[in-house]
Amino acid sequence: MNLTDNKKQMLDLAEKLGMPASEFSDTLDLLRLNEIHIVDMLPEMLLMIRSVIAEETFVYRRKPVDDLGRGLLFSFQNIFSHSSDDHVYQYPEKSLQARPHIRITPFHLESEVVFPKGLTITQITILIELDFLKNFIGKDQETFGYLFNDEKTLLIEEFMSPEVADLVNEIAGTPASGTLSEAYYKLKALELLYLLFKNLSRRQHIKYQSLRSDEIAAVYRVRDAISFSLDNPLTQDELVKISGMNILKLRKLFTQIFGKGIYEYGQYLRMQEAARLMQEKHLSVSETGYQLGFTNLSYFGKLFEQHFGMKPKKWSAQHRLKDN
Repeated sequence: MNLTDNKKQMLDLAEKLGMPASEFSDTLDLLRLNEIHIVDMLPEMLLMIRSVIAEETFVYRRKPVDDLGRGLLFSFQNIFSHSSDDHVYQYPEKSLQARPHIRITPFHLESEVVFPKGLTITQITILIELDFLKNFIGKDQETFGYLFNDEKTLLIEEFMSPEVADLVNEIAGTPASGTLSEAYYKLKALELLYLLFKNLSRRQHIKYQSLRSDEIAAVYRVRDAISFSLDNPLTQDELVKISGMNILKLRKLFTQIFGKGIYEYGQYLRMQEAARLMQEKHLSVSETGYQLGFTNLSYFGKLFEQHFGMKPKKWSAQHRLKDN
């Protein structure tokens, strides 16, 4: 399929979702659509697979989807190559904030997607009708009641687990066509949702509250600041200043969106970066620890082992053998 056909598919989809084609066309001019595949199973579900490269860095603000009724949008974003055995992703060094992740929003929420210049982004998006999703989850839907409350505006973001990333890459890498292709995509989409909800069930149990757009923006400013300060973690006072909130509110909303506390989230990112530095840059354990701001290498080793199941020296040695 050529680029013109890809663009037409996107414009047709925009019209179907109630977005003005003229407005959306301007956005498409900034993207090179390498691949797009849309599977329309509405009113229950719609699946879109696309691979794009931005000609210039820009932020796309997705408008509310009003024409499809009540539902949720699941976006599996920024899919880079990874190894499920290693539990570490390969991502561009300059895009630490662009790790593979999953974002969940209701149809009625505006949201932003960042497209960094020159970075290939493969994305799988699932739009699903709320009652269909409830029936799929069955008796366990009460566990995820916060997702189904129309009176609240929510945004959930989850790291992409290795098993989810494997399935996403399988779906994106082997487009099906012909007989039973719709059945294949419906089955795989539901499998993705099953794995995602299994991970969501492990989140801290908190009382979810409705979010304003300025609160969402503030929490993401803090997230980005953490991502860019892995070698020198920011203090609590610095994060409070960035967010414009008091610390109790910031902690609550951060955990609500990301499923981890601020400290736990930051340490997770540091360990992912530690693995990348040893695997890609071939840094020693001590060089890696010091580069990430650890003055106590024993503590660094203990933290790494908690995340990866083995000491960093052993982990690094195994990967040198694999690379050879």
